[in-house]
Amino acid sequence: MSSINTNVAAMTALQSLTATNKSLTETQNRISTGFRVADASDNAAYWSIATTMRSDNSALSTVQDALGLGAATVDVAYTGINAAIKVVDQIKSKLVAARQPGVDRGKIQSEITELQSQLRGVADSASFSGENWLAVDSGAATYNATKSIVSSFSRQSGAVSIGTIDIDVGGTKLFDADDQSGILDTTSATPNGAVDYSVAGEADALDISALTDSDEDLEDLEAMIGVVDGAISSMTDSATALGAAKARIGIQQDFVKGLMDAISRGVGQLVDADMNEESTKLQALQVKQQLGVQALSIANSSSQTILSLFR
Repeated sequence: MSSINTNVAAMTALQSLTATNKSLTETQNRISTGFRVADASDNAAYWSIATTMRSDNSALSTVQDALGLGAATVDVAYTGINAAIKVVDQIKSKLVAARQPGVDRGKIQSEITELQSQLRGVADSASFSGENWLAVDSGAATYNATKSIVSSFSRQSGAVSIGTIDIDVGGTKLFDADDQSGILDTTSATPNGAVDYSVAGEADALDISALTDSDEDLEDLEAMIGVVDGAISSMTDSATALGAAKARIGIQQDFVKGLMDAISRGVGQLVDADMNEESTKLQALQVKQQLGVQALSIANSSSQTILSLFR
């Protein structure tokens, strides 16, 4: 039945064209944004997962920055201890030279004094971003012998946790302003003179200028050489610990970088649009749209044939 009130063909063609236009708009949005799931209305589950994982990835980026800061701090402390070892090694050589009878120990002491001042300068300057692990004040309210470096961010069953790499700097300190318990300002006593001294403490640094060639003084001098050698051994152990911590931080940095890349790939698989597929679909929908317009035009013009019946 032909009717001018209800054009069934035109209504069908219009519905088909409307559906095509809707699909075309959706495809164009995917191409313009690059996302198959751009908001919750596209796919609520995937959008929720992607949003959470993007947030976690942002947190991991901050973790990566924290690891970089921690690595720099450890590197500065390691460099400082390494430099201090070389200076103390020179002090040890001077003391060995002073063991020779008849040498001018006063002149040797003047050289040692300069080296001791250099040690203090090395420790004071080994600071990064306000953190100094070589010259400390353990009596300060903010002091903590364990330094924590943020190393990871994880989510399990909806609960988040922060992982840290803990470094005990109590054994790496060279000077401690509170109790002189650092490697270089810890006091020892001479066997015979009963004089308390340290390798490079400010008030009690070892001094050989008054020593003579007597058996007791030479014994005291040899004891000083042993204490200095022990300080070198302690600093070597500290440098080894810092080197191991630095290596661990480097491994963690590589892991966090790889983890961030893996999360990005996973999120992409959930929400990214396949541009090859979408471009092919776009061309097909554009042709379908043109055909739909033609079909609607034909359906609308069919009612005009009714007029021929009244001629």
